[in-house]
Amino acid sequence: MYTKMEARVLVVVLAAVFSVSAQTDVGEKRNIRLIDRIKSQGYPAELHQVTTNDGYVLSLHRIPHGRDASPGPRPVVFVMHGLMSASSHFVYLGPEYAIAYNLADAGYDVWMGNQRGNIYSRQHVSLNPNDSKEKLEFFDYSWEDVGTIDLPAMIDYALAFTGQEKLHYIGHSQGGTVFLVLASMNPEYSNKKIASAHLLAGVGYMENFPFAPLRRLSEFGSILYTLGNRLGIVEISFDALRRPEAQQTIEQNGLVDYCAGDEEYKAFCETIGVPYLMGDRLSLADIPDMGGSSLKQLAHFAQNIKDGLFRRWDYGPLTNLRVYRTLTPPSFDLSKITVDVTMHYSLRDILVHETDVLAMAAVMPNTKVRKIERDTFRHEEYIFAKDSKELVNDYIIEALNQF
Repeated sequence: MYTKMEARVLVVVLAAVFSVSAQTDVGEKRNIRLIDRIKSQGYPAELHQVTTNDGYVLSLHRIPHGRDASPGPRPVVFVMHGLMSASSHFVYLGPEYAIAYNLADAGYDVWMGNQRGNIYSRQHVSLNPNDSKEKLEFFDYSWEDVGTIDLPAMIDYALAFTGQEKLHYIGHSQGGTVFLVLASMNPEYSNKKIASAHLLAGVGYMENFPFAPLRRLSEFGSILYTLGNRLGIVEISFDALRRPEAQQTIEQNGLVDYCAGDEEYKAFCETIGVPYLMGDRLSLADIPDMGGSSLKQLAHFAQNIKDGLFRRWDYGPLTNLRVYRTLTPPSFDLSKITVDVTMHYSLRDILVHETDVLAMAAVMPNTKVRKIERDTFRHEEYIFAKDSKELVNDYIIEALNQF
């Protein structure tokens, strides 16, 4: 049986999935607003777009140099967001604390990627994500597609534009996951193009997934995915949670008090995007630019959490046999990753367990681990906590300077 708290968490997820409506304020307007925001804070900013080999138009936001620097060639750093996130989160804390600004001021050419389907990359050469039929194909992707298709497309573009041979990679949460996917499935590519990688709470191995309620709720992943596809609900957009009917659902199920209660559950609520807390009340208006995702991305994570593994999409035995030539999907072979990698982790993270981080590092030949010095540091605080500058950003910049 599920506890009352676990049932309420499921209501949050269901509210996110089944209250999704078509995005209207997307693409060009949002891209322009973000570029203008960066410029208003004293930094140069550029919008670049690249089309993947399967037709998705991805937006990259570039800060070519710091506030007091002149234009010119400099080392490239590519920064990739996590699930439900977007490039804008890397400038959210402002010039003093945000990692993108810190990197630019330290002398780096900063490129921030956006995965297919998020609020800045919700375009395709032929598919309309707002069309009731075409959206089924548009959102038929998981984070494996982001790692194998989106990531190399954006990396290749940034390198070609700047004339550099290699870049440094920084990925938060799913941004670490997609690096592990790319580097394990195409090690020759990653060794040629990536000088070093810093994974901030990079989600990979799931054997010791720490948050028990979410582990139990992952059993619903396949059900929600199948039901969503049948109903034509394939996109997750937290913009929908700002709508009055969605907020009413959350209020009626006690999620305001719930998310403001126990610290562990409050962290979960923050992680899935439902909550930025003001005092003891939930303020959906304070959620910064939630990027959105496909339902299949969440379902893929749910499969891995449920099975305690880090492996490819599970189609079911018969289709697996046709696609992979095995009844079960193959795991990602991290032993093939020879890039210089640093895995940053914290003890308070409810999505990444220390044991799993150490296990991943043990099979990756050139990988070291680094525990964040503040034991209460949480999964989302790599991006949203001001002391992330001292605890994370400064270390990364010092490490990059060694190159």
